[in-house]
Amino acid sequence: MTLEIRKCTLEDLGALQEVSVETFNDTFKDQNSPENMKSYLDKAFNLEQLEKELSNNDSEFYFIYSNGQIAGYLKVNINDAQSERMGRDSLEIERIYIRRAFQKQGLGKHFYLKAIERAKEQNKEKIWLGVWEKNESAIAFYEKMEFVRTGAHSFYMGDEEQTDFIMTRTLS
Repeated sequence: MTLEIRKCTLEDLGALQEVSVETFNDTFKDQNSPENMKSYLDKAFNLEQLEKELSNNDSEFYFIYSNGQIAGYLKVNINDAQSERMGRDSLEIERIYIRRAFQKQGLGKHFYLKAIERAKEQNKEKIWLGVWEKNESAIAFYEKMEFVRTGAHSFYMGDEEQTDFIMTRTLS
């Protein structure tokens, strides 16, 4: 298996939208109503919204390729692009999305290491993320990567309020 991580550009907008909708839908459709899923997907992953995020200098997207195929992507944020005010010494992992066919191959760890690398290059002291309280496999992965639960915030899936755990790791 050959792996490559490459920073996304505006030219990747269509592929980014495709992977976003596919991975989010695959992960969360069974636990949410079709109406709330459609509402969220239409809002979060429309081309205009993704273009705005890709154009933000405080956000970075990275595709991971496995044997030449896009297997998933990472989104990290700093400064005002963070979804919570966590300070200028923090980097947020907003998304680690891996396509179903590529899960359980260690790709999430490659993205985690990429996020750590970017945080250190930018002299950040901590890295954090929000993870849905019902996403037990993701929580277990982040705990294995030395994240600890430090709080919670609301996440809206359509008209339903859900709880995301905030998990943080201090960098040494």
